[in-house]
Amino acid sequence: MTAADLTISDDYTGNLSDDGPTGSRPQRRTLSNATIVKLSVGPMDNDVYVVTSRATGDQLIIDAANDADSILAVLEQLGGTPKLLFTTHQHPDHWQALEQVTAALGVPTAAGRFDAEPLPVTPDTLVDDGDTVTVGDLTFDAIHLVGHTPGSIALALTDPADGVVHLFTGDSLFPGGVGKTWQPGDFDTLIDDVSTKIFDRYADSTVVYPGHGLDTTVGAERPSLPEWRARGW
Repeated sequence: MTAADLTISDDYTGNLSDDGPTGSRPQRRTLSNATIVKLSVGPMDNDVYVVTSRATGDQLIIDAANDADSILAVLEQLGGTPKLLFTTHQHPDHWQALEQVTAALGVPTAAGRFDAEPLPVTPDTLVDDGDTVTVGDLTFDAIHLVGHTPGSIALALTDPADGVVHLFTGDSLFPGGVGKTWQPGDFDTLIDDVSTKIFDRYADSTVVYPGHGLDTTVGAERPSLPEWRARGW
């Protein structure tokens, strides 16, 4: 895909299912302080997010997961200034394009401290729970969620106009449940972290942007927490 071939839809639904023979189109949501562009890449339909400050044009790219050409085409079309490339966690489907996109843009990278070692590009910044990630005039709160991986980090951006939080959760929280876990105890750790650090902290209006598939809200998922605990996944 090239920038000339690309159309970004401003009819934001969060649903990037196939539009036809050319595949899904990126979608843009406009906040008072930022725009969020969501695109789907690769065979696992990974979600990539580009968050752009409306005041400065500075950009945060979340998960250069695959298809570097499409990511770079979106950035060219947007015309902002990429400042940081953030990887939500260590699983390879979330960083297949990391080396190529980083080389093309020449920007620093960041990731959770405990997921940094497997990444193909050594992060310039290691992020811990409670840290803030600043891009232009935008401030993202970092939330360490343990269980899907040891060092998964979610990022929370607040729209100052309405107070709504926009939360990028990687593979730790999806519509219908938390992310997959493998080892005994990992599910309990993840559901505890998601409960205390997300559901106990954020309002029902909080929008959740996961690493694959559809968006959701904290309010839509909150009633299901007891069910998730009972079923163990």
